[in-house]
Amino acid sequence: MTNHIKLAVVLLLCFGTANSSFAQNKADLKINFDRKIGTMKPIWAWFGYDEPNYTYMKDGQKLLTDLSRLSPVPVYVRTHNLLTSGDGTPALKWGSTNAYTEDANGNPVYNWTIVDRIFDTYVKRGMKPLAQIGFMPEALSIKPQPYQHKWKPGTRYEEILTGWAYPPKDYKKWGNLVYEWVKHCVARYGQKEVESWYWEVWNEADGAYWKGTQAEFFKLYDYAADGLKRALPGAKIGGANVTGGGSKYLDAFLKHCLTDTNYVTGKIGSPLDAVLFHAKGSPKVVNNVVVMNLRTELRNVESNYKVINKYPQLKNIPVIIGEFDPEGCAACGMSTNPENAYRNGTMYSSYTAASFARLYELTDLYKINLLGAVSWSFEFENQPWFAGFRDLATNGINKPVLNVFKMLGMMKGNRVKVESSHMYSLKTVLDSSIRKATPDVGVIAATDQQTATVLVWNYHDEDKKGPVDSVSVYLTGLNKKTVTVTQYRIDDEYSNSYEAWKKMGSPKMPTAVQISQLAKSSDLKTIGKPVKHNSGDGPFKFALPRQGVSLLSIK
Repeated sequence: MTNHIKLAVVLLLCFGTANSSFAQNKADLKINFDRKIGTMKPIWAWFGYDEPNYTYMKDGQKLLTDLSRLSPVPVYVRTHNLLTSGDGTPALKWGSTNAYTEDANGNPVYNWTIVDRIFDTYVKRGMKPLAQIGFMPEALSIKPQPYQHKWKPGTRYEEILTGWAYPPKDYKKWGNLVYEWVKHCVARYGQKEVESWYWEVWNEADGAYWKGTQAEFFKLYDYAADGLKRALPGAKIGGANVTGGGSKYLDAFLKHCLTDTNYVTGKIGSPLDAVLFHAKGSPKVVNNVVVMNLRTELRNVESNYKVINKYPQLKNIPVIIGEFDPEGCAACGMSTNPENAYRNGTMYSSYTAASFARLYELTDLYKINLLGAVSWSFEFENQPWFAGFRDLATNGINKPVLNVFKMLGMMKGNRVKVESSHMYSLKTVLDSSIRKATPDVGVIAATDQQTATVLVWNYHDEDKKGPVDSVSVYLTGLNKKTVTVTQYRIDDEYSNSYEAWKKMGSPKMPTAVQISQLAKSSDLKTIGKPVKHNSGDGPFKFALPRQGVSLLSIK
């Protein structure tokens, strides 16, 4: 036996077993463009964040511009702290507008300067507020001190819960604050524009964000809704934006709006133009590996859908998932929360694709009129590069996950029938998430009169490198057999500013040249040039690595 052959045998013995777990999967995907199953409603075109003052800062404005351009419809934006007192200086999980103060005699003083600056930034870009009526101004809080917190990652979350989280000392003043705010918005933006917005009261009143009772929150809602409708009868308001596990609280809130006595009018019922709730996943670190949990997020959705369907009066009412995310704290970086290490790379991208596809399916199953699902992810000004926050961009450079929303923005028309030999069923995901040995090679497809699109992902809950899998896409029901296919890709090599930054040596202060290179690497890239494909000759084939996402644009 030669030395070369001996070496080959040794290598086979050493590495053969390890590589067997990386055996390539072969996924067959069948797309039937003749079988329409529903509209490709852009439920993903909703975004939110804690820190409203980032809105009009440099990187905030850039990201909002990017978001407005990628969507075929106006993007809705939700943010906390629109009524919180302070000088407008941003901080993590904090923001302020100083909209309401009182003079020495206790008379209201309204100042809309900062709120206008926030809403102006949206409206200028064709975006619309999902306007959150909260939090409690210092002058109205029953427990105003302490007020502004100094929270930072690694400190106890409870430290953020200060005077802004308490009920008002005067509910009539609270209702009039809302009345004056909405009246001002109508004067500034016009009745038609403001009637296209959605308004909602507070955030997660069933959890830490509300230091009052359930009855006090219902009273808070009634007075806010009354003030809003007095200013603009056609304005749309809803609630209750409960936590992911807050379906019982949502049930009580809906019952209040439908059958209880209104705290303001004394009559039965309270205005309800939309139902809102949250849904969150729950990643963990297991044996030094991040393991996501798509099951938890979708079960949150399902439990709240079941509550809504209890009430025949709510059939077809608009529903908004006020926060729809892999977990709960956007400002908690991976340095303090290692389970959040998924955020910079392509795992966040593939998770997002897989979760929104299942959300469409779950929504169809329960016949819900879902308007949107808010991704609670924006950007954090003046923070280290790729610090591990749940954001869409870092220091003005878009992260890989933003490219998933660009892909979704290219999908128009009607969703069509799809099958995949390696896609987990909705029932399996709800039962046990995506934990088997094989990954979820899933697909969602859409078509309109001019184009067809096929979104494919290779996702697994475990953040481990897997094989580069083989994907065969069978295209049927197209007007012509010969089509032009352009493949867009997100993986370690394409559309990935994070990998480009790491290849630079992870610079803490990139140079101007490096920043320019990072910007180019962040763009949504195609694999090669568009190619001609004859569907009569067989499937369109390509390789897709673990946690990668591809979009086929077909003309």
